[in-house]
Amino acid sequence: MDTQTAAKLDDLRRNIGSLGGALVALSGGVDSTLVACIASQELGANAIAVTSGSRSLKRDDLQLACNITSDWGMQHLVIETDELDHADYARNPVNRCYYCKSTLYTEMRRIAGDRRIHWILNGTNVDDLGDHRPGLLAAEEQQVRSPLVECGIRKAEIREIAAHLGLKNAGKPQAACLSSRIPYGTPVTAELLDRIERAESALSTIGFTQFRVRHHGEVARLELIPTEFQMAVERRSTIVDALKALGYQFISLDLQGFRSGALNYATERVIPINVCR
Repeated sequence: MDTQTAAKLDDLRRNIGSLGGALVALSGGVDSTLVACIASQELGANAIAVTSGSRSLKRDDLQLACNITSDWGMQHLVIETDELDHADYARNPVNRCYYCKSTLYTEMRRIAGDRRIHWILNGTNVDDLGDHRPGLLAAEEQQVRSPLVECGIRKAEIREIAAHLGLKNAGKPQAACLSSRIPYGTPVTAELLDRIERAESALSTIGFTQFRVRHHGEVARLELIPTEFQMAVERRSTIVDALKALGYQFISLDLQGFRSGALNYATERVIPINVCR
């Protein structure tokens, strides 16, 4: 780890260690895992991880969050946020993420109040700020802090620090909730999320490493990293059989390849936030 990144890690430790206690929103991704790790190390029993048991979170990611916190001996709460019961979320508007995060942070604020903990932390990093992330507005409204932003830490530095600390998900591909596979305006249902999760599980079993299955009605559009296009051709029959068994009639390979936020072409508006300190 280079000296600049090491200095940022020291700053992160000071930042979180000064809080006295905190709830950490933990998704199982490397960003929130790093924040939870430092909180556990610096705050001990006064740090509590909270994960939403949402249907939009892959079960593998939920299990990973449980395993990680268990390894650390960190208290971990899995809460049911039931955002699919909220019409504003289920109708899948372009600011869908706002309703999800608002539900999560509101419940975390209630838990924090019950436990007399003032601070709530998330894993937002500097590179997230230029993307379409309506959930950042929900964080601002609930005064959720983003220590990685406050310390100027970017995604590549997060992975470097995570590897240095031996975090088991340091190299985990960037993930997003399953609802992000569904075009805005197409209603989100538990059945559809399950179908997408099973489709992506099938691709993982075949051997693909970083990908998305985008749902377009009867069409499953596969976003793969270009170096795995040839594998898709070679395993074509296996892929087709697996996804047709889930109800897809057409399976297409997106020649643009894997890219985060591919469905965000529907909106160019970035939600501004102020960093809470």
